[in-house]
Amino acid sequence: MRVMNIIHDSVVDGEGLRTVIFFAGCPHFCKGCHNPRSWNIHNGTEMPVEDVVAEVAGNPLTDVTFSGGEPFFQAQEVCEVAKRLKALGKNIWVYSGYTFEQLIASDDPYQQELLRYCDVLVDGPFLLAERDLTLSFRGSRNQRIIDLTTKREMEKSF
Repeated sequence: MRVMNIIHDSVVDGEGLRTVIFFAGCPHFCKGCHNPRSWNIHNGTEMPVEDVVAEVAGNPLTDVTFSGGEPFFQAQEVCEVAKRLKALGKNIWVYSGYTFEQLIASDDPYQQELLRYCDVLVDGPFLLAERDLTLSFRGSRNQRIIDLTTKREMEKSF
C-alpha cells in the first residue's frame, strides 16, 4: 500500500494521543486540502501491511488515526491494517471525504469491512466555504464526527 507518512503522538487527529497514518491516493480533490500531495496514489512510499502495523505497534501509548489522502481509496490493504491493529486493542479513527451513507452503500466489500473495524468516522469532504478553525478534529462545518461503536450498538445495521 502507498503511505505518505506515519507520525506519532498527535493530539489533533482524534481524541487522546494518536499515531496517524497518512495514506496516498484521493479521488475527492478538495479545494483547500491540507495535504494535496496525497491525492496522487504514486506519491509516498510502498509499505507492506506488516511494516505499517509494526510501526504503529512500536508506540504502545497511542491509538490510531487513518487519514490521507483517502483511506478508503486503498480499502483492501487498509482493512487488513485495521484488523491487525484492532487485535492489538487499538482505538481507530478514520477521516474520509466520503459520507457515512456513501460508505455503507458502497459496492466495495473492503470499504464496508474497513468501516466495521473503525471506532470513529470523520466524514465528508473538506469544503473551503465551510472552513471553521474553532472545530475540534475537523476542518469544515459539513464534516461529522460519528461514533461508529455506539451507532453499531444502536442500529445493528453494519
